[in-house]
Amino acid sequence: MTSDERTFTVSEDDDGIRLDRWFKRHLPDTSFNIVSRWARIGQLRIDGKRATPGDRIETGQTLRVPPAEAAPVQTARPQKHIVPLTPDEQSYVQEMVIATTPDAFVLNKPPGLATQGGTKTNQHLDRLLDGLADQEGNRPKLVHRLDKDTSGVLLVARSARAAAYFSKSFSGRTARKVYWALVVGVPSLEEGLIDLPLAKQPGTGGEKMHVDEEEGQPARTRWRMVDHAGNRAAWMELQPLTGRTHQLRAHMAALGHPIVGDAKYGGAEAFLTGGISRKMHLHARRLRIDAPNKQVIDVTAELPSHVAESLNTLGFEPMAGDNMPLDNPDPAKLPEIRARRAAAAAKTARKARKGERRSRGGDGKPTKPQGRRR
Repeated sequence: MTSDERTFTVSEDDDGIRLDRWFKRHLPDTSFNIVSRWARIGQLRIDGKRATPGDRIETGQTLRVPPAEAAPVQTARPQKHIVPLTPDEQSYVQEMVIATTPDAFVLNKPPGLATQGGTKTNQHLDRLLDGLADQEGNRPKLVHRLDKDTSGVLLVARSARAAAYFSKSFSGRTARKVYWALVVGVPSLEEGLIDLPLAKQPGTGGEKMHVDEEEGQPARTRWRMVDHAGNRAAWMELQPLTGRTHQLRAHMAALGHPIVGDAKYGGAEAFLTGGISRKMHLHARRLRIDAPNKQVIDVTAELPSHVAESLNTLGFEPMAGDNMPLDNPDPAKLPEIRARRAAAAAKTARKARKGERRSRGGDGKPTKPQGRRR
């Protein structure tokens, strides 16, 4: 390693992305061709090992990159063809804005819209941010992500300075997020702390996570059951205390209560009958984060129509939510769920659902669910 070579540490916000995507985020002047050439001659390293542009990176890994001047000067760099937004697309992204501050726009991202582009993904939020550019053409910058099928609060920074500040808050876990989820079945406890390390599941190309006590990275989720409809489903408030890929989805599935509509982690069991939508029922309800001007941004996002309709169908009262504390939980005051306990809970949940199906009437239809009132 020469003194001119650069080293970077992968932050939690970049966990799970491809190496070429990392370059687009953090060294946008470095073209894909340059990255590929560095990889071919062994100058691109992850934790000291040769890397390729398609490798997926993990939080805490060290990237070794050649000096910037090692890149050949391009005299006639081709211009990227940018398709301007249509008036409808501009209106679409502007209607997502639910709060504006001197440093940020806070959006309510709809389900089905990817945060960033990728293979065969041409329509995404990052492209639409041109519709929020200022008079000088400066467009907002992404500082965190939501899965394509997850809706809710998403913050974008209005300047590079603000983006750096907010990114530090997310990576340092000082930002607080609360999600609402509808899950299959009912947990045996009303609240708790899930402490299950997560790792990329082999054979999935890094697209799916699983509980791995030996190789997984720490992952902790605080949860509270707001209400339940018989033994059929529960309405949950979830607070991620770490930022692993698909953390909430993997944790709830590990407990035996997959998020409704999440076929990737729940399979066929992730769907409910009785008119409940097959879409994902995971919504980023609230975000609280400090802003560079020392003020606090604290915003909640209204539910997408399919989640609101499902809660109503199951007899839940919307006013019962929004009670998740945002302070750091005291593990001594919350039941902790670790791997063995999670496996036992998942087995119990599966047995309960099988028993419920056997107890239904001859027509196979569930009885009308009743929400629990507190």
